[in-house]
Amino acid sequence: MGAQRWLGVGQAEGTEPEAGARAADRALTHADAKLLIVFCSETRDLPAVLRQINERSGGVPLIGCSTSGEIAPTGSGVGSVVVTALGGDGFSIGTAVASPASGDLRAAGADVARCLSAIEERPHRVLLLLTDGLAGDQREVLRGVYRVLGAGVPLVGGCTGDDLRMARSFQMHGDRVLRDSVVAAGIGSDGPIGIGVRHGWRRVGEPMLVTASGGNRVYTLNGEPALDVYLDRIGAQPAAYQDQEELARLALVHPLGLGQRDGEEEIRFIAGGDFAERTLACIAEVPQAALVWLMEGDAESVRWAGAAACTDSLEALGGHQPLGVLAFECIGRRPVLGDEGIRVEIDEIMKCAGGAPVAGFYTYGEIARKRGVIGFHNQTLVVLSVA
Repeated sequence: MGAQRWLGVGQAEGTEPEAGARAADRALTHADAKLLIVFCSETRDLPAVLRQINERSGGVPLIGCSTSGEIAPTGSGVGSVVVTALGGDGFSIGTAVASPASGDLRAAGADVARCLSAIEERPHRVLLLLTDGLAGDQREVLRGVYRVLGAGVPLVGGCTGDDLRMARSFQMHGDRVLRDSVVAAGIGSDGPIGIGVRHGWRRVGEPMLVTASGGNRVYTLNGEPALDVYLDRIGAQPAAYQDQEELARLALVHPLGLGQRDGEEEIRFIAGGDFAERTLACIAEVPQAALVWLMEGDAESVRWAGAAACTDSLEALGGHQPLGVLAFECIGRRPVLGDEGIRVEIDEIMKCAGGAPVAGFYTYGEIARKRGVIGFHNQTLVVLSVA
């Protein structure tokens, strides 16, 4: 099994000439690639990067996205191109795209999920999703996937980024650069697939009741305008009450925790606020009548969670050695970790992977479902290991 299957990762700095071609050459370690996964800064010329990659691969099925930072064996990058290639016998691959998606996110999820049903049957399956996190409630995408695949198929992936501009992000499918889209790769594998997900945040203070919300927008907390209650709770300076950039800076390190029956929290990344209506916008649904908490973390707790996610993922392989590891990490974890913490975390993931190549990107939301109905996360690290 292991000798015929392979996973390669290539990275090129954006300043390198023909960065897409160089990253592809470094990833395509063998001639029989079955799937390419591309993570690229939106500051690059995305159509040119995609054209270079496809010229090198000869048109191997491809999905990809813009990022808020890239992860590769050389460490964390900004402004780079990262290409992951899966190949050899023992993989079945199907890809799909739904565009535009925001008009009906549930239908978009259902459309792309069907690509997994069309591939050759293998003992292990996973659906890899890259979604436009600025297009609306991402849980709707997963509800659509669930409608087609049910609760037994694991899901993994992340929301595409734009280097924290929170204005527009891009998705890639084949030779197309898209917006407002969901792209997916259905992967069937003869070898095991493992998923780990951890966040490392903890509750602070008393809970707040969501007294009015709709979809991914929170209107009031404890009966008061949600934006003001949130900023009061974190002791924000006056500028944050009227300045989107200052709000974004604070929101990165003060997510909301949504209470769950098992005592754990689902983390909600705050994507912005409406200063006229005094409301909060999140990447995913915050249900009315839910209890939410302010969450906080430090470099140690967040880094511990990253190592634990990698360990969980590898343990799920049942003793098989990984061919490679994909990491989907929320951009909200970076300011907590700091530059040194980011370097240490990636080093720990690579050490945990035992020398297998590592690739990934910094997201606006993470997807990880081992079983059950919903698997959307914020300010979390998700790790996928492939044996």
